[in-house]
Amino acid sequence: MAPKKKMKKIIFAIVLSFSLSGCSENTSKSKEINLYSQRHYEVDKLQYKKFEESTGIKVNVIKANADELIERMRNEGKNSPADLFITVDVGKLYQASQMGLLQKIKIPSISDRISKDLVDKNEFWVPVTYRSRIIVHSNDRVKADELTTYEDLANEKWKGRILVRSSSNAYNQALMSSIVANIGSDNAVKWSESLVKNFARDPKGSDRDQVKAIASGQGDIAIVNSYYIGLLLSSQKEEEINAGKSVSVFFPNQGENERGSHINVSGIGLAINSPNKENALKLINYLISDEAQKRYVANSFEYSVNPNIKPDEIVQKWGEFKRDSLDLNMLGKYRKDAIRIFDKTGWK
Repeated sequence: MAPKKKMKKIIFAIVLSFSLSGCSENTSKSKEINLYSQRHYEVDKLQYKKFEESTGIKVNVIKANADELIERMRNEGKNSPADLFITVDVGKLYQASQMGLLQKIKIPSISDRISKDLVDKNEFWVPVTYRSRIIVHSNDRVKADELTTYEDLANEKWKGRILVRSSSNAYNQALMSSIVANIGSDNAVKWSESLVKNFARDPKGSDRDQVKAIASGQGDIAIVNSYYIGLLLSSQKEEEINAGKSVSVFFPNQGENERGSHINVSGIGLAINSPNKENALKLINYLISDEAQKRYVANSFEYSVNPNIKPDEIVQKWGEFKRDSLDLNMLGKYRKDAIRIFDKTGWK
């Protein structure tokens, strides 16, 4: 064989090798999603497993708290492998969108599957579940008719009786943001000052720990996320079941002229530089499907964003409630005000 022809064949083989390698790499990329997740629930593993089985698309989950994930995405810039960012607090999704880390999500089925008041009007995030920040009270020491609103927790009758976790927690920051949005910053400061005086102890522990503290007599009422009661009552641990049984659920601000109970969503955003956008949209679509929504309510005791999907039986026993119709982006917009109020009023 002539040297020139032989050289051409070698070059062609090398080029073909690189081309096939590139195709293989692209195929690999098209069969995965990189999900930056703040969620910490067992049901999520089930959701991603079912999605992988039905689509063949692998879900790579990177877990950390929301602030760490936001900072990571910001530092990675255009080279970020992140496709999706999922949180347990809409305030963090709002923050990410304001920082230019998310792109708009266009999925026609959103309007058919999700309650309108839960949808982001700016289209930067999609809710997958929601929960209410409720009041739970001791069955022995508090009657339901003693409770009314969040604002009433500032009443002196609750002095030394209220349990709640730290102000550094996103759930409390979201609640305070909603208070600011609804009654104004000055009134929110006054409310927080009085509320802090009613604490049974310095804030500490998780929402579960607040309920356990009621059971052990350290306080009489607590501010917690609704699904934690479902998790306690369905626990394999006797201590947790007993703690869940020792309290009753109360939804604040349900009066005729009241705004309704504060809610927050666990939602998902599409990264601005998503390398696997098509697959990412498929996962979002899957998580708001009837199948996935039923799995959420049955395992995490959260509320479905689809009004046609009923809550778990445990949750149904608490009855229906009126939810605050506040634009959920306000939970992010007023976040700095909320943190300032916590610092000013001594909510540790």
